[in-house]
Amino acid sequence: MTPRFLEKYKNEVAGNLAKQFGYKNVMQIPRIKKIVVNIGVGEAKVDIKYMDAAMAELSAITGQRPLLKRAKKSIAGFKVRQGMPVGCTVTLRGARMWEFLDRLVTLAFPSVKDFQGISPKSFDGRGNYNLGLREQLIFPEINYDKVIRPRGMNVSIITTAKSDEEAHALLKELGMPFNR
Repeated sequence: MTPRFLEKYKNEVAGNLAKQFGYKNVMQIPRIKKIVVNIGVGEAKVDIKYMDAAMAELSAITGQRPLLKRAKKSIAGFKVRQGMPVGCTVTLRGARMWEFLDRLVTLAFPSVKDFQGISPKSFDGRGNYNLGLREQLIFPEINYDKVIRPRGMNVSIITTAKSDEEAHALLKELGMPFNR
């Protein structure tokens, strides 16, 4: 079964973007390439159970097994040695990417208390969007009773757009709730 947001992209969004920006070729229309979700777990240097919990939560949220990230070099100020686990990451492509974006927009954002929308200033200049979430509890897959500690995560949406304006139009058409 085709994901709902992929259907929306093919049937509505692609045509609207082609009209708005005057694309002559279908391959010029911006699309989402991948979504990368990261969680930094600084507490893992004290107890590895924090890393295990973060990996289990990220796996539940994304439906994919996370990759463990280790420190590339030692930093004495942070009490981190080279090779210590410091975070986990998941790269989503294809159907899982579209499903995650659907759940983020339709379930997670509306569950945030006093949600005002996301910032339209978080584009990187190359058509990619970065979003920081304060806690993982906004996702319905997370069991509140099993959470050791609320932790934030970074969601990077990588697009084929050539400019921030095109990427903003793409995400806006897909239903991202930008403020202003």
